[in-house]
Amino acid sequence: MEKLDITDPGLPVVDIEVFEKTRATMGAGFIKIITYFGEDGGKAVAEIEAAQREGNAARMVMPAHTMKSEARQFGAMTLGELTERIEMGARRCVEHQEAPDELLVLVARLKPLFRRTMEVLERETNPLVQRRGEVRTAAGNQSFGRI
Repeated sequence: MEKLDITDPGLPVVDIEVFEKTRATMGAGFIKIITYFGEDGGKAVAEIEAAQREGNAARMVMPAHTMKSEARQFGAMTLGELTERIEMGARRCVEHQEAPDELLVLVARLKPLFRRTMEVLERETNPLVQRRGEVRTAAGNQSFGRI
């Protein structure tokens, strides 16, 4: 998988093709699963932040791993990339028996990106919300919800 430049302000928060494929696959349960992702993701963010404050890299691995997989399932590739970097960095810190100080910048980006991702996912699944041109085409790919 190609590494994303997660600092690129033009990078879409959600890949529409992946999002729509997942929505079609999950059918009626999709909205409920998005809700669970929001709840579980909020807990994962809090867990990762607490582990960072404690200098406990081992405690970061599982919530980052879980969030990475779930985010990518919904097309939240930027969030998936960020959490993969946190997970891999935390694993490296565990192996070398080091504090996760090097991950501070990534962990600091996590909560705002997660919130923005959830705003986009919730808006796109809410039938009462009027869409306002969030969908854009970049190099032939449709994406929505810019960072």
